[in-house]
Amino acid sequence: MTESPTGSDGSVVVRRRIKATPETIFSFFTDPGRWLQWQGVDAVIEARPEGTFRMNVRGDGYASGRFTEVDPPHRVVFTWGWELPGNPVPPGSSTVEIDLVPDGNQTVVTLTHRDLPADACDVHRVGWEHYLSRLGVAAEGGDPGPDPMRA
Repeated sequence: MTESPTGSDGSVVVRRRIKATPETIFSFFTDPGRWLQWQGVDAVIEARPEGTFRMNVRGDGYASGRFTEVDPPHRVVFTWGWELPGNPVPPGSSTVEIDLVPDGNQTVVTLTHRDLPADACDVHRVGWEHYLSRLGVAAEGGDPGPDPMRA
């Protein structure tokens, strides 16, 4: 299952069906070492309400925000934005919601990125599609290998 609509309301939705439990996938959003297996080169992940989210995603700049909701193993929500001067998505200005729904021996992962400027939706959709594919490989026990999007 792959679904990636871009809403007219400044939102991007990416869905993946992953052959892993919600508990396993949840750990890839809350453990910094596990997160860096599929996205980023450096990160501070404090997965608790008001905890820090700060990640150098590709090696050329940091995205940052705060965790607002952590509901094991069903949901993680954090704010997001780029620390790069002039970026149209400043730190904490948008919200990323991850919902994990079990389906047999698989989990449907729905990532919704809200409050993006219209001109930032496509680049974020492409990025999340890429990184959720890498998450799927890692959560299923594989090695996604070096990130081809790395700067």
